[in-house]
Amino acid sequence: MKQSEIIQQLSDRELKKSLYFSQLLILIIAIIFSFILFDNISDWFSYLKWDIQDIVLFGVLPGFIIVIIDFILMKIVPEKHYDDGGINKRVFESMNKREILLFAILVAVAEELLFRGVIQTTFGYIFASIVFAIIHVRYLKKPILMISIVITSFLIGYLFLITENLLVTITAHFIIDFILGVYIQKNKGTTKSGVAKIILKRGEG
Repeated sequence: MKQSEIIQQLSDRELKKSLYFSQLLILIIAIIFSFILFDNISDWFSYLKWDIQDIVLFGVLPGFIIVIIDFILMKIVPEKHYDDGGINKRVFESMNKREILLFAILVAVAEELLFRGVIQTTFGYIFASIVFAIIHVRYLKKPILMISIVITSFLIGYLFLITENLLVTITAHFIIDFILGVYIQKNKGTTKSGVAKIILKRGEG
């Protein structure tokens, strides 16, 4: 059975539980591997730097630029080329703005801690970016979606490469997910199903 069919069979409550569980699992994996791979756990926290200039220049601005590109693609690219089967639409239409906010924060924190904070710092930029893109397997039959997630993955990885600051990538990740999630929620019944292609399925494994 396809993932989209499974999603459609779940109630809103079951769907939310599934999404939160998947992200909490990612967070737990990140924490466990940080203890296994790092000699000193304090080294891991050294990547959480409250540098406002870096956060704004390399987190906030890139996040908004990616969102703008998404909206442009939504206007010029035929829906069939980036339709994810209605999964993102189903997910975010079932949430209110507060739930989208909390979910976007959880996704951004959990996935950036794992993919950038653990995998990239241990195995390198290219490997982490490729793995992050690979987990979006449901986009393989949608070239535009797949290219988009690969580019986004490498971009966020590069932001971490040049800043070594997880708060930068968490900020960019959050902005993308939250804005596109709210857009879908506000346009129930009219939003094209592929608009939130970057959301981090992030939250759907």
